[in-house]
Amino acid sequence: MSENISVEPLARHIGALITGVDLRAPLSPAQVTAIREALVQWKVIFFRDQHLSHDQHIAFARQFGELTVGHPVFGSVQDYPHIYSVAKSRFGTRFEGARLFKPWTGWHTDVTAAINPPTASILRGVTIPPYGGDTQWTSLEAAYDALSPTLRGFLETLRGEHRFTPPEGQAGKREFHDQVKARELVSLHPLVRIHPESGRKSLFVSPGFLKRIDGLAPRESEQLLALLFEHVIRPEFTVRFKWTEGAIAFWDNRSTAHLAPKDLADLPYDRQLYRTTLVGDVPVGVNGLTSEALAGEPVLAYKVDGAVAPSAETA
Repeated sequence: MSENISVEPLARHIGALITGVDLRAPLSPAQVTAIREALVQWKVIFFRDQHLSHDQHIAFARQFGELTVGHPVFGSVQDYPHIYSVAKSRFGTRFEGARLFKPWTGWHTDVTAAINPPTASILRGVTIPPYGGDTQWTSLEAAYDALSPTLRGFLETLRGEHRFTPPEGQAGKREFHDQVKARELVSLHPLVRIHPESGRKSLFVSPGFLKRIDGLAPRESEQLLALLFEHVIRPEFTVRFKWTEGAIAFWDNRSTAHLAPKDLADLPYDRQLYRTTLVGDVPVGVNGLTSEALAGEPVLAYKVDGAVAPSAETA
């Protein structure tokens, strides 16, 4: 691997630990290439002991593409429009009531309600509990490969509708509905997408956003989605990451889904992470199957001297 960068795989299909690089400093072209290749191959890559400031986080991310606003619906950190606060309390401010938990509850791919979901996300650990709070990722390429050829062929002809809604069983608070209404995003995406760099196929299945399969009867859609949601989170497709202060997770949004930890609410400790996202392209399916925006505009690069960010959150 280039310039002393080492890549240590962590699971069969997904996840690798990257060492031998200081992310606080500008990377060489060879280092950028090595990290990008590891990302495409291993889907999510991790770094430890990288204690970045917000500015250094942004500078690191910019070496891999243009940045979006922190979150196209839920805003950004005050004075840092490219950074989204991933705080322990964020769901409690948006939803009320008890979730109906299913095996796939909480699993999602970032912002798939947009016509061009982010290419990748970069999450930085700042305040970490002494135990618990792990994040999991799954390889949607491995999940696609494990299906029967017959089912793969059928899925390649279908598109699914992605949108922001409260978790099943919960109701959205007024602020949530106001934010979603102000920047409504709804899209139809192919159920199978082709990775623009590797050429590999993956299931474009985001349980948190994918609500129905276009062209199927409601019961058919419900049953097929349940099968797919259960399938993509099979343990053999996944990797689990224990956060530490200064840890970085950098994942390919075109071939993964992930799960925020469910144990945080029961822990007496705070947890604070920060995320940047890279501008994405419109997913491409098999045989020219295309995505379609049903509501909203593409999530474009955020220009500090140009575009206006959604109302900022306070970190």
